[in-house]
Amino acid sequence: MSSANDCQPQTLTKPALGEREAAELVDRVFGLKVLWIRSLPSYDDQNFHVRVSAEGADEYVLKITNSEDSQEPDLIEVQTQAMMFLSAEGFPSATPYLTKDGNIMSLESGGTRPGSQKYMVRLLTYLPGTPVAKITTNAQILYEIGRLAARVDKVLSEKFQHPSVKSLHRGQFIWNLANVPLLDRYIYALDQNKYRAVVEQVIEQFKGKVIPKLSNFRACINHGDLNDHNILVDSSSASLENPQYRVSGILDFSDMSYGYYVFEVAIVIMYMMIESPDPLGVGGHVLAGFESVLPLTDEERGALFLLVSGRFAQSLVIAAHMALLYPENKEYLTITAKAGWKHLMTMFEVGQKAVEKTWFETAQAYTHHAPA
Repeated sequence: MSSANDCQPQTLTKPALGEREAAELVDRVFGLKVLWIRSLPSYDDQNFHVRVSAEGADEYVLKITNSEDSQEPDLIEVQTQAMMFLSAEGFPSATPYLTKDGNIMSLESGGTRPGSQKYMVRLLTYLPGTPVAKITTNAQILYEIGRLAARVDKVLSEKFQHPSVKSLHRGQFIWNLANVPLLDRYIYALDQNKYRAVVEQVIEQFKGKVIPKLSNFRACINHGDLNDHNILVDSSSASLENPQYRVSGILDFSDMSYGYYVFEVAIVIMYMMIESPDPLGVGGHVLAGFESVLPLTDEERGALFLLVSGRFAQSLVIAAHMALLYPENKEYLTITAKAGWKHLMTMFEVGQKAVEKTWFETAQAYTHHAPA
């Protein structure tokens, strides 16, 4: 879900290659013959699931980055290297198949006409599993996802090194949670109704209560988009009544940036709420998993409600803005919106104090009965 040139998602140019063009690209750039190809849903890039005639792993995802983000090769390089690093550290992350020239990516033209857009192209290993959005989550997998989020940020922040890692300082990157105040310039995309009023309230409270405290939060590298479509799981038990899940894949590192540990847990809580039958109960399980690795400080915990609300606001406002620009992709762009509006309104109706009580009491219970 990245938005290029940081605070200017309106300049994005999403690739629009057909399946035949994409297959020819795989052959020309990576030297692999495509046996089967299908388009995958995407936010502002273009992705294809491909099967090739090769020994060993024969399924990949062809990722074609939008034209704006493609102008930042250092950033894409460091994101891809982070994926490779995490894979080497034992995390279920994709790795790139090298181009015929031995590179992890290649800048390619999106057409034959003069002045055609240039897109950065990568071929990543295909990760099996079911998106969290497709399952009924339970306490066990919510705890595991929270724990995973903390482990990913911790190992990236403590051990990942790369000459271009400074490119993750992305300033006014619209999806960084510190930049919720930048939503002011896109709020025009919302209708004048009670929903818009709540978003305006979130933005103002964020400016007054979160921004002044950022320097007190612990900094780190954030994955930044561990949503219910970017985490894959498989079932590790045969029980249909009480399935046990494990994470089998972590997708889409295009929102990686420097941020804060508390940002990551807030982002995960928000996205895990989307399809949950008990949305307000989600936060405590995710928080318990996260804090089993990285306990939050009192100040970080105190910001959690507004950080989760801020991520709802980002997702809803930017999606509405992008849907105006790309009406043909509206269904995917607004996938979070229906439940998102409902959950954000519920959070504000119930109130910060009551929501935090639910989250913190649930997390506290895990200190006595932590999962094995």
